[in-house]
Amino acid sequence: MPQGAIPAYITSLIRHFEDLRDGTHGGSASRKDKEAHFEKAVRLLAPVARHVLAEMNASLLLGTGQFTETGIRRTADGGLSASWALSWPEQRAAGVQPIALQAYFGGGFHHPHLRGTTVQDWPLNVFSDEDAAAQLSILRAIASSDLHNLVYRSDYRIVPAMTAKLANPRRLDDPCH
Repeated sequence: MPQGAIPAYITSLIRHFEDLRDGTHGGSASRKDKEAHFEKAVRLLAPVARHVLAEMNASLLLGTGQFTETGIRRTADGGLSASWALSWPEQRAAGVQPIALQAYFGGGFHHPHLRGTTVQDWPLNVFSDEDAAAQLSILRAIASSDLHNLVYRSDYRIVPAMTAKLANPRRLDDPCH
């Protein structure tokens, strides 16, 4: 990032606060127009969300995860949501929820948010491919926090990478360690 450039997460917060101040979202005031922005944001964000969950599946779940996504759905309160989730055998056996990344625009909300299974509400301000790509670190943080909280709800053994290391520990002098 060039010196003096504003980081994406700060830009997202500034947009969020401007929306609250101005009563708009992405320059739109009507619910219909805000929902159109949300639908576009979900399309732009989907590949980034899939990427984050694929990283977690490969590195932490050792490829055992099952990916699902809902597409855009109308919620009971009249809002909209879309989610991308990653479940795996140990998580299901422990009876805890999967890791989830969710775009959510509640019926009474002024503008949409990102959520996880256990982590709630980060502003969703995605209007371009660049905005979506800039959410990579936010989605990584939400997914990582979710997994951390799910471990606390069960234990570390729901993470296959941890149990594989127990079954095959590396020596400290191992050059691959």
